[in-house]
Formats: sequence, C-alpha cells, structure tokens
Amino acid sequence: MNVKKRIRVATPLAALLLLCGCAAYQIGNESLYPAGIRTVHVPMFDSNSFRRGLGERLTEAVVKEIEAKTPYKIVDDANADSVLSGAIVSERKSVLVPSLSGDAREVQVAMSVQVSWIDRHGRMIRDTAYVPLPEEVSLAGTSNVVPEVGQSIATAQQQAICRMAEQIVGLMEKPW
Repeated sequence: MNVKKRIRVATPLAALLLLCGCAAYQIGNESLYPAGIRTVHVPMFDSNSFRRGLGERLTEAVVKEIEAKTPYKIVDDANADSVLSGAIVSERKSVLVPSLSGDAREVQVAMSVQVSWIDRHGRMIRDTAYVPLPEEVSLAGTSNVVPEVGQSIATAQQQAICRMAEQIVGLMEKPW
C-alpha cells in the first residue's frame, strides 16, 4: 500500500519536471531564424558580369533555397516583412591546370556576391551583436571544371550559384 501512494505522488511530479525541463526547447527550423519575420521579398539580383542570366539564376536558386530550408514564404514587395537583395560584383574563371599544349585541363569559376537583408522599416535584420558585419555582406563561391571529361562552364557556374545560394540562406539564421 505504501508503494502505491508513492507511485501516485511520484508520477505527477515526474510529469511536471519533464514538462518544465522542456519548456525552453523548440522543435523544427523556426528556432534558427529571427522571430517576427514570416515573409521575404527577393528582388532580381543585379549582375556586373557580361555573362547573361547569372543574376536571374542566382535569384532563382536563393528563392528555392529559402523555400526549402527556412520557415519563410516568398512574397511580392508590397506584402513582405523583409527584403533580401544582392548583386553579383564579380565573376571570373581561371585556369588551374594547363595542358602541355596550352589548353585548360582544369578551370575554376568564381563569383563574389554582396547581399543585405532588411526589414520593412529599412533596418538590418541580422543581429550583429555577436559578429560585427556591415549592412552588405560579401560572399564568394567557386566550382571547378574539367573540360576533358565533358564538364562545361555553365555547369560549373550553376554549382557555384547553388553554393552561393546556400551561403546566402545560411546568413539568414540567427547567430548561436
């Protein structure tokens, strides 16, 4: 009989302790991102490159990455809580390994992008108390090409663009 009373008293106490211990934890990816932001507008990324379509391809990759990995919804400018804008400031390719005849055996494609994420009041969203960053953050992405095995510059550019999009969306997370 004494054991049954202890179980009756201990069970609610254990449940209370379990619930109190988990009160500060959050489940899902929403805890990784700033609260109060639900929608993002991503205008077309500018491009200083002479290669056509890089800004459009980067914008598309960033939008897909936001939709896949964040709790945010992509909307038009009039309804957005925030605006994520950017520009490709440089794009280049360089020969890493030349052949004996002077042709490129391996080429590296590199891009640099500046991005900023602001709320509807024009304030920068990223909390810079931990990591001092300017309003515009510069990122770089690279990809290698081996033409001899059938790879193309367009494929390497797309790989670099996907890496840039991952970095850009990664910047949207709250600092630890």
